[in-house]
Amino acid sequence: METQQLSGIDASFLYLETPETPMHVAGLTYFELPPGFEGSFYQHFRKFFESRLHTIPIFSKRLAPSLYDLDHPGWVDEQELDLDYHLRETALPAPGTEEQLEEVISRLHANTLDRSRPLWQFYVITGLANGQGVLYSKVHHAAIDGGAGMAINKALYDVSATPRDVAPAAPKSASSTSAPVSPTAVDPVKGIADIMTNMMRQQIKLWQAAPEIVNSMTSAFLGKPGETPKALSTLQNLASQLPTLSAPKTPFNATITRERSYAARTISLSDAKAIAKASGAKLNDVVMAVCSGALRRYLQEKGQLPDKPLIAGVPISLREPGDTRQNNQVSGMLCQIATDIADPVERLKAIVKSSTDSKQIAGTFRDAVPQDFAFVGAPILLQLMMLVYGRSGLADKLPMPMNVTISNVPGPPMPLYCAGAKVTALHPVSIPAHGAALNITVQSYMDALNFGLTADRRAVPDVARLGDYLVEAAAELRTAVVGG
Repeated sequence: METQQLSGIDASFLYLETPETPMHVAGLTYFELPPGFEGSFYQHFRKFFESRLHTIPIFSKRLAPSLYDLDHPGWVDEQELDLDYHLRETALPAPGTEEQLEEVISRLHANTLDRSRPLWQFYVITGLANGQGVLYSKVHHAAIDGGAGMAINKALYDVSATPRDVAPAAPKSASSTSAPVSPTAVDPVKGIADIMTNMMRQQIKLWQAAPEIVNSMTSAFLGKPGETPKALSTLQNLASQLPTLSAPKTPFNATITRERSYAARTISLSDAKAIAKASGAKLNDVVMAVCSGALRRYLQEKGQLPDKPLIAGVPISLREPGDTRQNNQVSGMLCQIATDIADPVERLKAIVKSSTDSKQIAGTFRDAVPQDFAFVGAPILLQLMMLVYGRSGLADKLPMPMNVTISNVPGPPMPLYCAGAKVTALHPVSIPAHGAALNITVQSYMDALNFGLTADRRAVPDVARLGDYLVEAAAELRTAVVGG
């Protein structure tokens, strides 16, 4: 039985998971049925998907805990997949509105994945009034991140209506057997001594990495003769802002429940690029400015707009170019999004300045971010901490470092096809958390920026209204920066 232990970062998404905080990410693939198609698209897609399932190895692996839960769990091969569980279909009732679809996605996304099985589940959804279909694809974050997700998309999608030929799976060896239904260890042969050896190995790796970290820090803070160190000047600027860096209290800074609300919205990528070019901003700055405008209006109408600017947590990929390993390589930064500024142009300028400083600090400490960690009892201790944190309601009382998560994932610029069906949009569905009950993730596809707003239903019951404000904020920013 082949085994592979999870890294500390991968495993942390398991430890962070509670019934109120599922740690899976998902996507909505909107598609047009092939011309003249008749019959069940679910059955058609299932046949197509089965022929390519072997190209996504993580979809045929499931979790196995370490001995006595002393170390991170591992992946073991699942020889017989129950596709009736992993691949399902559902139909919207008449009239098949977008609001009905978003309600279905809210319910599906609230359900945790079964850890005794491979950690993924797909739903083919039909019944939309416009005749389009939708694929809701859910994968646990322990198995996948945004960058690796794009690698999986390459296995699922084609660039033409005629699916490309994919080599069939290699035949299983005669000695292959299914993994135990309830495995008790990543490798039952290994005992406590081996687990402790792994702990020591992690500590040694940290010590070995120390010289590189020190060199990086020294270069950042001391710089070259006659030059002001970039990191030092940035931190000096940051220090002057310290009184304003704690996130103000908003409805999003709350302990979340098991229920979700969801909205999918789209703006023009060309418009966003035109705004970026005219203002000298990055595309990600424009995305944050659009979110800021929508959040400002949403909170202002509720009489809950703080005087201080909201702070966004922005995920950062640590993945090197060309790295398609299907694991998590992520960190993050905090960025003020200037919700205290009424003028959209000035708001964008303030966001550019804040994000530039935050990126410089994040880049300086990039090499210091540990890609793995291990300590005795991590699976039990960390999960217990998360349960206590959620059940105690501390997120309602403690100061928070951020108000909202805003993530921007680059997507394919060319049209895609799935099982011969033309893909019309790709919308993310992501993870709210205690203290940050709203997650706004955007993915580009052709000439569109497709937003997915995932929230706790109690904290943001009217997330669709916030989604509408995103579209209007984008139009307002374009008019203010580009004109016409």
